Amino acid sequence: MTSQSQGMPSAPCSSLLQIAFRVISSGTSVQTFGARDHDVLRDNHIQKERFMELTSKTKIADLLARYPFLKEFLISMDPQFKSLDSPIMMKTLGRVATLGRVALVTGMALERLIPAIADEVNKRTGETLTVKKDEADSIRHSPEERLGILKGIIRDLHAGTDRKILTERFQELIKDVAPTEIAQMEQQLIAEGMPETEIKKLCDVHVQVFREALDKKVMPGMPAGHPVHTYMLENRQAETIMAEVEHLENLKHDRARLEGLLEQITAIDRHFLRKENQLFPVLEAKGISGPSKVMWALHDDIRAMLKDVKEKAKKDLITPLELKTLITMLRDMIYKEEHILFPMTLETLSDDDWAKVMSGEGEIGFAWITPEKGWQPTSAATQVELMANKVGSLNLDTGQLTVEQVNLMLTHLPVDLSFVNEDDEVIYYSNTEDRIFPRSPGIIGRRVQNCHPPKSVDMVVKILDEFKSGNKDTADFWIQMRGRFIYIRYFAVRDSKGKYKGCLEVSQDVTDIRGLQGQKRLLDW
Repeated sequence: MTSQSQGMPSAPCSSLLQIAFRVISSGTSVQTFGARDHDVLRDNHIQKERFMELTSKTKIADLLARYPFLKEFLISMDPQFKSLDSPIMMKTLGRVATLGRVALVTGMALERLIPAIADEVNKRTGETLTVKKDEADSIRHSPEERLGILKGIIRDLHAGTDRKILTERFQELIKDVAPTEIAQMEQQLIAEGMPETEIKKLCDVHVQVFREALDKKVMPGMPAGHPVHTYMLENRQAETIMAEVEHLENLKHDRARLEGLLEQITAIDRHFLRKENQLFPVLEAKGISGPSKVMWALHDDIRAMLKDVKEKAKKDLITPLELKTLITMLRDMIYKEEHILFPMTLETLSDDDWAKVMSGEGEIGFAWITPEKGWQPTSAATQVELMANKVGSLNLDTGQLTVEQVNLMLTHLPVDLSFVNEDDEVIYYSNTEDRIFPRSPGIIGRRVQNCHPPKSVDMVVKILDEFKSGNKDTADFWIQMRGRFIYIRYFAVRDSKGKYKGCLEVSQDVTDIRGLQGQKRLLDW
């Protein structure tokens, strides 16, 4: 074929066949087409250019270039189209965005969008556009686009859109969502200003919306001894206890049994504490803090509900509905762990990371079970060493102590100590035998704001700000816990020039001290 014929505009198949037949029959080359043949090709080309075909793949930029008036029309249909006014948006995403993808992001059905555009063009120009349906499965999305759609669904949930509509939208639009993407979604929503409390409220709802896709995710079998394997063993034991609670037929008659089972369930707090103090810090080091903050808040909800149910059970005031609510909260937490948290962490963390998670678990303890042995990391994780490497004595202001002596002295004090440096990082805690508040190595190097439940963070920040400004030097609290009276004090630590160097937390069980009377001057043993 010659260069002239290659540059020729295409024509419908029937016209080309007719022309080709005439050429072959007459023995004439393509270069010797007659004027009528050129007219056929030109008319067909004009006919094709005159009418635009609308499909899910039609690009917004092409549509607006041909029909500029559609910009205002689309904005009038849905305020989310306001981005069409942005020159930057149109030069970037607008050049590749299709009607199908725009429909997904805005939540507007293609069945409504495309016919509406065709009608508007017909009204304004008299042209009749061809509307062509295509397979929904032909629309593919990059991970970034899918994440944007996920965030849009959550925002619409927050705005009160009908869950049924959103469920259908999700199932139609995104058929392969990964747990990691839900974690990224929560992270970005928090980063963009949505309060953690709102994310927590929506957590159960958006898990329900995504449940069908999540149920299809299969978590690989974990080797015995791996932290996730241990967590899942605890979950199976929790389910066994919950099943026993559900089979109680008469709460008043079985009151003693109920109280015993509720006391057993209380052990799940160790499960939560290991997540909060060992797993979450490692995730935070990877830049993933949103999911852990949301889940910690849900832990506290379960703790509060369990405490309330136990108190009412003792007074014979518990109702079946309250008991069912507690069991539902626990089962939902197990679901979130095994379908979102654990798969996401297995994708994200290395063997070294899991070694760090496991290193302090024994100090916190386990719920109901003893971890199985077997799994070992392929390479040993390096624990952060914060104490001096110097061998021998430390020169202190009023004497000398070896590292061993300092450590022994701090762990034999009748108080629990924690120290936060001037950058709000936890750099030390005294590992006393009977600590009031659990600590583990995973807390070292963690920002103190992340070591408290979301509802307590504002108070922590206020104390540190007042210490740093020099307005305050101490803050005192006292609480009653498990029948004991606990005194908690915070001290601003300053150098000789008054410069703030950190905050010292001192916690002490003063129950017995409060009961002292008179004097004791003689040894009685």
